Amino acid sequence: MIHAKENVMAIDTEKLSSAESLRKTRTFGKVRCHNPGCMGRIQPEAGAEHVKCPTCGMEYRLVWVNPTLPRIRGPVWDINRKIVEATIAEKEAAAQKKAAKKGGK
Repeated sequence: MIHAKENVMAIDTEKLSSAESLRKTRTFGKVRCHNPGCMGRIQPEAGAEHVKCPTCGMEYRLVWVNPTLPRIRGPVWDINRKIVEATIAEKEAAAQKKAAKKGGK
């Protein structure tokens, strides 16, 4: 008489798939700053139309996919333009100061 061997594999209940492990790190109700030098997480008030990054000061327009899920529509141009112009002015002033220090021999 031939007995069929049963392949019984132990299932590791602690091991998670990639999707399951990423699910634990998701943050609903928050958006990430689109400034490449910042990328901080921002938590807007529910239903807010604009949100400002506390780290870099960039401001964004929001759209709410549902009452708990905001998405960034785009930047608020006039505010962000002022921030960029100020940053550029600071860098130019620093470059001029550095060039003046080098001066001649």
